[in-house]
Amino acid sequence: MWPVLWAALRTYAPYVTFPVALVVGTVGYQLEWFIRGTPKQSREEQSISEKREERALQESAGRDLTQVTSLKEKLEFTPKAVLNRNRQEKS
Repeated sequence: MWPVLWAALRTYAPYVTFPVALVVGTVGYQLEWFIRGTPKQSREEQSISEKREERALQESAGRDLTQVTSLKEKLEFTPKAVLNRNRQEKS
């Protein structure tokens, strides 16, 4: 009788242990979340992109975002192409 029982347990072990492990893991996760709660992120734990977004929001807080420079004004200050930089201009 014992060899038949051990053979059956060995055969069906994955079907029994997976649901048990799933229940134990879920209960443990919920218990840990309940005990610790959700921690608040400190300034040091924020990612670089989050810091950048906060800094951009603080910089744009005092400005009027509807007033932007036109493309004509921007084009006056653009440098010449890199490939033409060292060439002598023809007179």
